[in-house]
Amino acid sequence: MHEETSLTVGRVTRVLTERVTPAIYSTSHPLTVKTHQLEGEPIPPEDGLALDFAPFDVGSAWGPAWGTTWFKLTGEVPTDWSGHCVEARIDLGFDINMPGFQCEALVYRADGTPVKSINPRNQWVPISDAAEGGESIELYLEAASNPVLLDYHPFLPTQEGDIETSSPEPLYRTRHMELAVFEPEVFELSLDLEVLLELQAELPETGPRRMRILQALDNALDRLDLQRIVATASDARAQLRDALDSPAEASSHRIAAVGHAHIDSAWLWPVRETIRKVARTTSSMTELIENDPDFLYGMSSAQQYEWIKEHRPEVYARVKDAVAKGRFLPLGGMWVESDTVMPTGESIARQFSYGQRFFEKEFGIRSKGVWLPDSFGYSPALPQLMRRAGFEWFFTQKISWNQRNVFPHHSFLWEGIDGSRMFTHFPPMDTYNSQLSGEEVAKSTRQFRENRVATQSIAPVGWGDGGGGTTREMTGKARRLADLEGSARVQWQHPDDFFDAAKAELTDPAVWVGELYLELHRGTLTSQHATKAGNRRAEQALIEAELWATTAAVRDGAAYPHDELDRLWKLLLLHQFHDILPGTSIAWVHREAAATFAAIVADAQTIAAAARRVLAGEGDRELVFNPTSIAGPAPLGAAPAAASGPSVSLTERDGGFVLENDLVTVVITAEGLITSAVDTATGRDAIAPGTEANLFQLHQDFPNMWDAWDIDHFYRNRVDDLRAAESLSAQLVDGTAEVVVERSFSTSALRQTISLAPDSATVVLRTEIDWNETEKLLKLAFPLDLQAATTEAETQFGFHSRPTHVNTSWEAAKFETSMHRFVLVREPDFGVALVNDSIYGYDTTRDSTDAGVSTTVRLSLLRAPGFPDPDTDHGTHVITTGLVIGATPESATAAGIELNAPATVVTGANNVAPLVSVSGEGIVVSSVKLADDRSGDVVVRVYESRGRRATGALNVGFVHSGIREVSLIEDEIPDARTGAEFALTPFEVRTVRIAR
Repeated sequence: MHEETSLTVGRVTRVLTERVTPAIYSTSHPLTVKTHQLEGEPIPPEDGLALDFAPFDVGSAWGPAWGTTWFKLTGEVPTDWSGHCVEARIDLGFDINMPGFQCEALVYRADGTPVKSINPRNQWVPISDAAEGGESIELYLEAASNPVLLDYHPFLPTQEGDIETSSPEPLYRTRHMELAVFEPEVFELSLDLEVLLELQAELPETGPRRMRILQALDNALDRLDLQRIVATASDARAQLRDALDSPAEASSHRIAAVGHAHIDSAWLWPVRETIRKVARTTSSMTELIENDPDFLYGMSSAQQYEWIKEHRPEVYARVKDAVAKGRFLPLGGMWVESDTVMPTGESIARQFSYGQRFFEKEFGIRSKGVWLPDSFGYSPALPQLMRRAGFEWFFTQKISWNQRNVFPHHSFLWEGIDGSRMFTHFPPMDTYNSQLSGEEVAKSTRQFRENRVATQSIAPVGWGDGGGGTTREMTGKARRLADLEGSARVQWQHPDDFFDAAKAELTDPAVWVGELYLELHRGTLTSQHATKAGNRRAEQALIEAELWATTAAVRDGAAYPHDELDRLWKLLLLHQFHDILPGTSIAWVHREAAATFAAIVADAQTIAAAARRVLAGEGDRELVFNPTSIAGPAPLGAAPAAASGPSVSLTERDGGFVLENDLVTVVITAEGLITSAVDTATGRDAIAPGTEANLFQLHQDFPNMWDAWDIDHFYRNRVDDLRAAESLSAQLVDGTAEVVVERSFSTSALRQTISLAPDSATVVLRTEIDWNETEKLLKLAFPLDLQAATTEAETQFGFHSRPTHVNTSWEAAKFETSMHRFVLVREPDFGVALVNDSIYGYDTTRDSTDAGVSTTVRLSLLRAPGFPDPDTDHGTHVITTGLVIGATPESATAAGIELNAPATVVTGANNVAPLVSVSGEGIVVSSVKLADDRSGDVVVRVYESRGRRATGALNVGFVHSGIREVSLIEDEIPDARTGAEFALTPFEVRTVRIAR
């Protein structure tokens, strides 16, 4: 029996590959080809069609890295092809099967109408369903010669990732550019054979369904004349009819398929190339929609829609038409598919508000769910933010990539730090690029963890990243799998409809509490520090610009720069995409990102400075503008600086120094290490006995794969402690003690200033690092005299508690975790926090000493992966961290905010009373802005920061006509709470609108 099965499978596989598939095109005729290689960046299509073209021989080389070549194809349909289906076949020199990672093209007709894309899995262009013969053909191809960076030699360093360093040599060699007769019946036969061949492989080895499929396949090939494929294809198909018509069992799993083309907004190509990838893909998808009445295609990211609206309006018109018909589905409600671990809460809110606002304005719709298949882990603050933005469901797939632990659910409720729950689904086929293969479809049935109580899952179907999305082969498979015995049933379906049905049948879903931690790609918290630092500073600069612009608008009638702020926010949100902010893109992307972030900061600071000037007026008083609600001179307003306490005591000891003020005493050794940090009030020393804090540690960092993405656990096996100091000096500057230490190590050097200010319990560590390492990881260690059960790391609008033990495999896998501005370690009566201005990764270990258990926290400062950017982070970086002695959740939050949002001194005449202030312990004002609808109303967002219930009030410093709660994205909400007083649950976020 096994031998017969193998013979049939081998026979079908060979015939399909060597005879049937080649016969899909029965005859061909060459086209005349001319080209024009652009010297610089891409040009608009109308300009491309008007270029001068030179003759080109098919088979010749073309296309340097990142170049654009326009091809002009002309010809005539042979007269004897009358009545036949005719297509153009174009092979640009595709040499890997993975589309989206090499050359691509968008095809235009002579009148400038876009047709569809060309890529390795989609090499055809429609000419005529029934040719008359003699028709003149004129096509234009805008072809991009993007280099292959991943598939030839994965993870090897390459200079091809930046146009400034890439090779000028041609990368590709054309194979054919021709007209051909397409044989629909042979094409359908190929799909019949492929579907049944893949299905039988997933069925019980000797079961009757498999045996009958194999017999049907043998019967079909017996009727197929291999020298007359076209003439005998129908006879062969007839032998397969019964096998394909046999209906699925009533209990079959159901797959909600949605056309998909996950297009990374930048990755192994720059943003400018993504704009063209989106145009190519949407052209193909609208063409497929027009020719398949059942097909539905979904696309996320309002940014990508805006790109085609601006750059390819002729494509956008087709998209809008398809959206209006309910066939092209805007998904996700976000500006881009962003990282969700590192952006601030305000950034996540703006991802939602700018995304939903665009979809509503352009299409009159709102997304009901958040679509994020590929981000690298998901913040535990996200469920609340999604719910408060009005979303009803969440979709991702990435957690199936876990290295160690298999996630236990596919449809479940996800509970966040505040207790909010969001219905969530992971596709059990473990991919967001499904081809509807037999293996994938069977995997959905086999792996679905809710099989006892639920019947359905999602399949995103199509090639991504410029691979063209869903193909006609995939839609052909979907038709055959709609109701087929032995298979799950496949139906094109809107994700909203899937989630409605899934929630209806899963009435008591399991609950997952806390972060969705990805046990992979841990290095994304550290790679490309310049990108991460730029993001942090741009976020704060925009929040501050909104605050002062709002204050000036309300207090002095100054114009509020809505358009400019929108432009800057959109730029920031784009660069929070999940392959930009995590540091996993090519050098070109990060070079541009650093420049973009710097420009955002500069422009936002210009807005803020202009508003402060209006508010301060003309005068010679020094006014401190405080952009935070943290205690200090005039929170959210401006006042003269308060007098500081007495100067810090600075004394020399054993070649090192002792720094002391009224709050803390800090001992620094001759090597610049901290051996003691005593809290005056309690007498507790923050540093574990016999250890040294502020210790730089250098690790070898060479993961098994995915260089910029991964940190593998074995990196800890080798470490160099960087104790040696080349110089140590100290001085008092305006009452603040400063100790400067210089070190050199390997091929790098650093200069660190350790400072303690009057009236401060924070030791500030400002480190300037000249980083020139390769495959290294730099950590900064703090062994703390704390027997802490958890660390509490800031996330959006609160913090997340993580155990410090590794009792379970789930905790052991979290050997590198995320934070925002602080991580707090504490016992019930004493704590220590580490704050930072630009980093996101840390690790924790428990250590046993004679004095008990201590907790070591290490901050991740810099990496040096070789792929995809071989010069990752080479150069100078300034990273500021702080050791907060005697910390609580309140003081850790305050210290983190103050480090990232310093006050600004302006010379002027007027104190500035805050527009709003808030009372209530632990309540923080996150943002103050004018409403998105440009009504002039003021919108204020507050949150509870300690993880405890809180009561408070919003004090409004201007005439208003009422206060009411609105959604996170400023929508009106039913039964909205009104008034200035509020009670907040732990980590609750509240957005209020103050009517003017």
